[in-house]
Amino acid sequence: MASSKFYAVAVGRVPGIYTNWPDAQSQVMGFEGAMYKSFPTREEAETWRKNPSYGQVVRKRCKPKENASAIATPRPKPDGKNLHIFSDGGAIGNPGPGGYGVVIVDGKKRTELQGGYGHTTNNRMELMGCIKGLEHIAPTKRPVIVTTDSSYVVNGITKGWAEGWRKKGWIKSDGKPALNTDLWAKLLDLCATLSIRFQWVKGHAGHPENERCDALATATARSGKNLDLDVGYVKSL
Repeated sequence: MASSKFYAVAVGRVPGIYTNWPDAQSQVMGFEGAMYKSFPTREEAETWRKNPSYGQVVRKRCKPKENASAIATPRPKPDGKNLHIFSDGGAIGNPGPGGYGVVIVDGKKRTELQGGYGHTTNNRMELMGCIKGLEHIAPTKRPVIVTTDSSYVVNGITKGWAEGWRKKGWIKSDGKPALNTDLWAKLLDLCATLSIRFQWVKGHAGHPENERCDALATATARSGKNLDLDVGYVKSL
């Protein structure tokens, strides 16, 4: 989930430095040739804005972190062929109040989902975001691409870890119990009914949909109001 960041808009409707993604997003969404990037400090943002370049950033994004088997992906074009689901999630304090955010791109149509729980974990919210997105579009015969910055989710699906845990009674290769089995079971069942591909994207790196998902998830977690009980997590304690 996001901490305080500075968004440098070098080319957009109103170039400048913004301290939250929604304000920066309004300057670049739909603006042809927009150039923007997030930074941890205002000084770095100002330096980049004066001499913007994506050269090093692109190479870095294409290298999966934490052994994720998928790579970062560019923004989807509204071709009408694929359904694109972008998802993010996290918990303040881990465990603590958490939220998930989802952006579904279907051609020119965009749908946003968000929700959360009063006491949960980062990984559970990453899983829940993917689940809620898939539940929203299922059933469908169209190809689905799920993009997330969670190596935990991407590796669990693409490397067959989660399916292997389930076949062994939710026991990992090291003999320890797998975590979040209630959510993994839901996600595996949803994936079994769809033509689906998971992709990893570097988080907090200026990817518009990933940033938007992060903002939705963070807003829910920080609200702390009327958040449901994450029964699956509580039962595991």
